[in-house]
Amino acid sequence: MAKKNNIPEVDIIVDEKAGVIREVQPEKLRSKKGHEMRVNASIYVLLVLMSIIWLCPFIFLVLQSFRGETGGQVAYVLPKQWTLANYAFLFEGARFDLSLLVKDLGAVILTVLINLAGLLGIFFCLRRKPKNPLETTKGNWKMAALIFGGLLALNFVRAIDSSECNFVRWFINTLTIAFFCAIIQTIMQLSVSYTLSRMRFKGRKFLMNVCLVLGMFPGFLTMIVLYYLLKTLGMTQEGAVAGLILVSCASSGMGYYISKGFFDTVPKSLDESARIDGATRFQVFLKIIMPMAKPIVIYTILMAFMGPWGDYVFASYVAFGETSSYNVAVGLYQWVNTNDYQGYFTKFCAGGVLVAIPITVLFMCLQKYYVEGVTGGAVKG
Repeated sequence: MAKKNNIPEVDIIVDEKAGVIREVQPEKLRSKKGHEMRVNASIYVLLVLMSIIWLCPFIFLVLQSFRGETGGQVAYVLPKQWTLANYAFLFEGARFDLSLLVKDLGAVILTVLINLAGLLGIFFCLRRKPKNPLETTKGNWKMAALIFGGLLALNFVRAIDSSECNFVRWFINTLTIAFFCAIIQTIMQLSVSYTLSRMRFKGRKFLMNVCLVLGMFPGFLTMIVLYYLLKTLGMTQEGAVAGLILVSCASSGMGYYISKGFFDTVPKSLDESARIDGATRFQVFLKIIMPMAKPIVIYTILMAFMGPWGDYVFASYVAFGETSSYNVAVGLYQWVNTNDYQGYFTKFCAGGVLVAIPITVLFMCLQKYYVEGVTGGAVKG
């Protein structure tokens, strides 16, 4: 069998001045697929390096929270003695006492209302019939389990005696402020955003411009005025929790920018079709727009929850001198600022780890809704 000759491909160029014919090797064409692979690999390597740098402080915080040696910051990362004493210190003095749920008449009424609301929610979730034949009752059980879990968690928190445990009291204060702010801010912000997106009235643009200009000024400028206002209302020190909720929710409607931009992308033909069928503005907003606005609702809830959760400046200003009204940020800072820094540093790290857990769990549970489709197939032809 004859051997096949591999003849290389060349370009022939005639040089008229020199009177010769030259053979030039053609330029090698770069593979588009190979170029994309190299670019993607470089991006992945860069993202991995940035993630490692970003996670280094948190990893150090976690490792130091298990350190058994006394003292502040050390030159080594891995603890020489591993212990859970730092976490046990955070809960010293806290106890679970069911008698707190029936301590007085108000506590009895509140406990009965909470349990009744939870049981009614579970009953209606399980009783709801699927609207789509392809839909199963799996979602009903998930919603019922969520309500039941929230009911147990709320009763558990109310039954904790934190009179002798500062960290538990601070954690409950922070959780209370963040929970109510997440609910109230979401309702107010989405309502204002939908109103400015769909309705046209006199002064609408002026109101939007005023909110935009006021949003450019930092909130620190109003701290003194807000403090004296809250002090007049009795919402400082002992009443700092209610004061922080009021301040955080009062101006939440001014943060309508992202939500309004989202509602602007929803076709107005949906509103018009529902209005023709006899729906009111509130019914359109609640039953048509909200089911499609799940990503922006989740985003608003997360932002509203994270703000009070990590607040330090205004929280320390309002609860000045009253230890029982501190949130976790203010309380943990007081440990390493006014107390023995060498003895409280590892306990501070343990508290920081526990504070990060709710936010991490919340993001892991809700992150899938960020990329969910919103208006695809919603408009009828």
